Amino acid sequence: MRIELAEKRAPVLGDPAALTPDERAARAALPVALVNMPFGTALRPSLQLGLLKPIAESHGFPTETLHLNVDFAAQLGPKSYELLSAHRGMMLGDWLFSVAAFGASAPDPAGDMVEGDPDFDGTLRELNLNWARLIEIRDVEVPRYIERLLEIVDWSRFAVVGFTTTFQQSVASFALAAGIKRRWPHITTLFGGANFDGEMGRELVRSVDAVDLAISGEADVAFPQLLIAMSNGADVASVPSVLVSRDNTVDASRTQPLFDQMDALPIPDYQEYFDRAEQMGIVSKTGRRTTQLPFESARGCWWGAKAHCTFCGLNGSTMAFRAKTPQRTLGELAQLSERYRTFAFNAVDNILEPSYLDDLIPALVANQSTYDLFYEVKANLSRAQLCALRAAGVRHIQPGIESLNSRVLRLMRKGTRASTNVNLLRWALHYQITVAWNMLWGFPGETLEDYQEQADLMRNLVHLQPPGGGGRIWMERFSPIFSDRVTFPAVRAEPERSYGYVYPAGVNLHDVAYYFEYQLENTLPDEAYHETMKEVKLWADTWKESTIPVLRLWRSPGFIQIDDTRNPDKPNTYTFRDALAELYVACFDHPCSPSEAATRAKLSYSPQAVEAALDEFVARGLMMRDGNLFLALAVPAPGAFADLSISPSG
Repeated sequence: MRIELAEKRAPVLGDPAALTPDERAARAALPVALVNMPFGTALRPSLQLGLLKPIAESHGFPTETLHLNVDFAAQLGPKSYELLSAHRGMMLGDWLFSVAAFGASAPDPAGDMVEGDPDFDGTLRELNLNWARLIEIRDVEVPRYIERLLEIVDWSRFAVVGFTTTFQQSVASFALAAGIKRRWPHITTLFGGANFDGEMGRELVRSVDAVDLAISGEADVAFPQLLIAMSNGADVASVPSVLVSRDNTVDASRTQPLFDQMDALPIPDYQEYFDRAEQMGIVSKTGRRTTQLPFESARGCWWGAKAHCTFCGLNGSTMAFRAKTPQRTLGELAQLSERYRTFAFNAVDNILEPSYLDDLIPALVANQSTYDLFYEVKANLSRAQLCALRAAGVRHIQPGIESLNSRVLRLMRKGTRASTNVNLLRWALHYQITVAWNMLWGFPGETLEDYQEQADLMRNLVHLQPPGGGGRIWMERFSPIFSDRVTFPAVRAEPERSYGYVYPAGVNLHDVAYYFEYQLENTLPDEAYHETMKEVKLWADTWKESTIPVLRLWRSPGFIQIDDTRNPDKPNTYTFRDALAELYVACFDHPCSPSEAATRAKLSYSPQAVEAALDEFVARGLMMRDGNLFLALAVPAPGAFADLSISPSG
């Protein structure tokens, strides 16, 4: 499902042969560096840098990428670095670079951020750090790192230095940009990425001295247009989506149309990342690489364009969904695999293009590639579709499950039911697809009954892959709970407290913040979720044991057995024959109503009798009931339903 964008778009790639000698010389005199700073992960390259380098070069601008985050990962140690990189919520990564970025204007030279934060000790444990080490990183490691970067790179060669920023990358980028500006004031610093979308970009351009220019939103077209304007001596503020501060104001009225020529994008150039990562010992120099290369087959979110999930702040101004053709995606994967000696890929797409289930996925199965793919998907995938995904090499998915209660899912606007989510977990386990998911709560309109029902259900699901964690939803900029005050009235909403310990006075924290502390009206208190939190932990702990519990179905015509080790102290085997066996199997592929189950089982019993039988399965913890739908909870015995030639439309 693609949203068509009818306006004519500027081409993303240039034609060097069409340049005049004067144009060629002017552009050659504007060399560009594209920089990836902490705390972007050092385990894979930046897609943004990989795309923008060949785009700029196609227009005649000499361009280098510099994955300088890799240097800091090597300095701190990859494990410590990646824990900091993955941390969300408290702006700890930005705080570590605040003094280096803002000097005497930094708001927290004494390190007072942790005062009054009851969760900080838990944060330190998660990061495997102590407070003394954090202070050492900020006051010793960070200055050493920034000074080293200023020495090892000949910045005087560049006219423009661009920084990509997502999550906690902004302040480290400001620190390096400030150092560059002090030594080489002729260099123009340029910023972009998710942290410069909307109000955030306007306020950062207005208030941070190290920022000369920024691109707000997608840069595929705006970036080369900006470089062309600079090489021509034109007013850069005339380029749509380019932000510049003049007289302490930033005009953001001119914006680029969303880029929709997805097949016209270049193949990303990741060579510098691998050269640097190998040199720093982050990536092995020999053998098959296991680096999960980022690739992009679609942008935006087709579900969000239809029904924006209430808590989701992704996409910002770029929600409209656009996808590459399957032929282009197939070719890109093949080229990237050969070029960089890896078969592992991480799709950055927010959601899988639905038509890929009918074209790209069968094509991947047909070409017999041995890829290891990650995709974000919608949770309403069928057994056959999950089977086909696994055959195509999709071994890891993030389906946005978020809850196992249908009423809460409606409050989220997820467009799925609890039984849909559980069914995905069942078949993903059977087809050996790992599922990344979390349990979320805190939505206006929830009831205690919603969470009692969910806790009761969770006790029967310990044989399925558990959530990675659980917690109250964050308020993110661009999400409906942030922007729609009519539907989601708030008692309070202010920037997450750590922003005040990162940014100096004069920066409007409300405009630069992405995360907010808040209290919405008509929500439950924290204690309402204690049992849910307990069950999430118990479920996760169960999967840390040497033996994982099972609820496994063995079947022959008219006869089934179900092995149940969910309670290790009371293992059980259930045996059912004839009508009961057929009813259970009828609810095995997907959730069924009693009438559908009777039809599938070819039984002539009354709907009331069928419903009573299904409720008995529920009472024994072998099925779940979701309104008028019933779903078997057992997973097939090994080898059952293993035909990987199933059509995804089956």
